[in-house]
Amino acid sequence: MRFQSPLLRATLLRRYKRFLADIRLGDGTEAVAHVANPGAMTGLAEPGTAILVERNDDPRRKLRYAWRLAETASGAFVCVDTGAANRVLRAALHARALPAFAAYDEVRPEQRIGAASRADFILRGPGLPEAVIEVKSVTLSRAPGLAEFPDTVTARGARHLRDLAACAREGRRAVLFYLAQRSDAARLATAADIDPAYAMALAEAREAGVEVMAHRAAIGPEGITIGQALPLGSGPRGENALSEGTSEGNQRGMT
Repeated sequence: MRFQSPLLRATLLRRYKRFLADIRLGDGTEAVAHVANPGAMTGLAEPGTAILVERNDDPRRKLRYAWRLAETASGAFVCVDTGAANRVLRAALHARALPAFAAYDEVRPEQRIGAASRADFILRGPGLPEAVIEVKSVTLSRAPGLAEFPDTVTARGARHLRDLAACAREGRRAVLFYLAQRSDAARLATAADIDPAYAMALAEAREAGVEVMAHRAAIGPEGITIGQALPLGSGPRGENALSEGTSEGNQRGMT
């Protein structure tokens, strides 16, 4: 997934109302940027953070800039656009770039499952069980190299897990796909101390047969692609909602 226009360096002045940020561009101009992230953005939204924004000259848009990346003190990039995770995975699925899904020849986004939910993707292929995929963008990191989900309590996330578990029980292939949108992520874990109910729902989903996969995004100023698979480990406080060792995606040969 390539950005539509070259990213511009800026400095974050403040984030407010969840979807707005005051920024200062390199030439000193101050502007308001859109923030495509409803989450807590822990550790990413401090005033003075180095960021990269995308300019949009569409007259139908109210804001000229969109905040895409944050840059950490160590030089790592973090994509703050939660919707990018779906776009990146969609491109990879269409390109058949992930061995675990390469045999599927039909990719259908935003498909209804159950009475009141939608799956991010449903995949179909000849002689294959229908695959239902839920994608989660991961940006939280409280320990070096560790990406964690969620960064705040998410009742919606727990509901998605219950939906996936129901799909698995029906005989469909149900997959929870974490994309760590941090170039410094080396492993991934559930932040059970932040949302114990989500951690419990995840454990129950895995017991029902839901596959859990994790990959790091390869992030740069030009765009984002799927990077290497990540092992699933315990959190910084010793939580172990995700099993130690390699992810189920790794076991299926994902690269």
